[in-house]
Amino acid sequence: MELYFSIIMRTIFLYLIVVFIFRVMGKREIGELSILDLIVFFMIAEMAVVAIEDHNDPLIHSVIPMILLSIIQIILSFISLKSRKFRQFIDGRATIIINRGKIDEHAMRKERYNFDDLITQLRDKNINNIHDVEFAILEASGRLSVIEKEKNKENQPGLQFPLIIDGEVQTENLQKIEKTGEWLRKELKNHGINDITSISLCTFGKDEFFIDKKDED
Repeated sequence: MELYFSIIMRTIFLYLIVVFIFRVMGKREIGELSILDLIVFFMIAEMAVVAIEDHNDPLIHSVIPMILLSIIQIILSFISLKSRKFRQFIDGRATIIINRGKIDEHAMRKERYNFDDLITQLRDKNINNIHDVEFAILEASGRLSVIEKEKNKENQPGLQFPLIIDGEVQTENLQKIEKTGEWLRKELKNHGINDITSISLCTFGKDEFFIDKKDED
């Protein structure tokens, strides 16, 4: 009887610990989890299971590594928030698979993404004809974002290209829209912005800018 009681109490305690750790680590959808998130989640879950099964081992031997892992993950998440290069290294970056109705096979090969994957994910979005797709973006999470063609071109939302992220000009995206850095600086001046580093996010699409300035500390 004492053994069963010990198992029940250990299970409840570890459940609360795991819930607390995941809550502290922040809210993210399962499909948005990074490689680091998945590694930490699996390791913590495995430690919890082992701690429940091995009721002779003191709980502290499992709780300390679980808390340590959560602290490491929080620190890495903070670094990822501050450094876009680190974020791209860990999470990767979005890739345009279909650009203005044309499939980019080079981008697909680079991401080891095949036509079966593309067709399957399009079907998941109730799109049966690739001809109906204007843009398809393979997100860093592996999720496919799709913008469909519109019969009325005036109502077509188009794709928003990030031109500035965290104060850094995205040269690759400027090249995709066939614009230059000089053009971007001129457009920003027309919007009353002279310092590119003051911008947290600037996107461009369908001849329209979205500009969000950094919050003042």
